[in-house]
Amino acid sequence: MSFLQYVLIPVAMLATLGALGFGIYALAKGGDFAKNHSNRLMRLRVLFQAIAIALMMLFLWLFTQGN
Repeated sequence: MSFLQYVLIPVAMLATLGALGFGIYALAKGGDFAKNHSNRLMRLRVLFQAIAIALMMLFLWLFTQGN
């Protein structure tokens, strides 16, 4: 389980960071690009963030059950 813990959580966090970065870029660029992509990217960021938090809570719960 340690391997999954050390791989899945950082991947989810990097996905969150990537979506946030692209979303901020879309907002800063403005125009049609922002109109078409910024809201979708920010919603994607919220999804990735929820997945990262859920994985952290799951692994924390599994860790406490083992002791």
